[in-house]
Amino acid sequence: MFAQPTGSSPPGSFWAASGQNVRSARKKPKSREKPKLRLPNKTRRYGPGRRVSGKRRSPSDAKRKALNFAREYAGSFTEVLETGRCGIFVGKPGTGKTHLAVAVGLHAMRAGHAVLFSTVMRAIRRVKDSWSRDSRETETQAVAGLVFPDLLILDEVGVQFGSETERLILFDVLNERYEKRKPTLLLSNLNIDEVKGFLGERIFDRLREDGGRAVVFDWESHRGRS
Repeated sequence: MFAQPTGSSPPGSFWAASGQNVRSARKKPKSREKPKLRLPNKTRRYGPGRRVSGKRRSPSDAKRKALNFAREYAGSFTEVLETGRCGIFVGKPGTGKTHLAVAVGLHAMRAGHAVLFSTVMRAIRRVKDSWSRDSRETETQAVAGLVFPDLLILDEVGVQFGSETERLILFDVLNERYEKRKPTLLLSNLNIDEVKGFLGERIFDRLREDGGRAVVFDWESHRGRS
């Protein structure tokens, strides 16, 4: 489904639809009609609801809010690009944070935008690897590779050690994206206060500007359920 870029991107990331390179993915779409957000077919966690004792149970308000945010964010991505509006998905594992973020990313790619998905650990490792003598890219190039995409999706925020070096690298990337009005989606299994503590006040404040929101996924995990 996804194609790795030919350059030195972090492993486990995607840039553009299969058969496209980054440059072609940035071309403007021919039609002005906004396509609807399509969730990956693997699961339907945000559908019309589950049947319980013959009756259909509606999704919770929290699920509805999460889906509505994703739909609005993806559907108005041209406006999102103008402001650099960000979002933070927080909640326990298995609640669909990555599922919705990938749907937003795919929607943006179908509209011709460049998208990069990576864990925070891989992104930080990419910058650290540039410090090696035999590195094929400089630190500036490594950071630029994370700043370039129209949408950056960073998963597993808070899994890292939280050292000052890691915070400085993350601040460097997010601050430059902030200055260039490039939107970022952050995903974490931590609660919002823990995310704020991990990222630091400076980064967190930048994520909240221009209407940036935190979306809480507070329902039970879907993993292991039939």
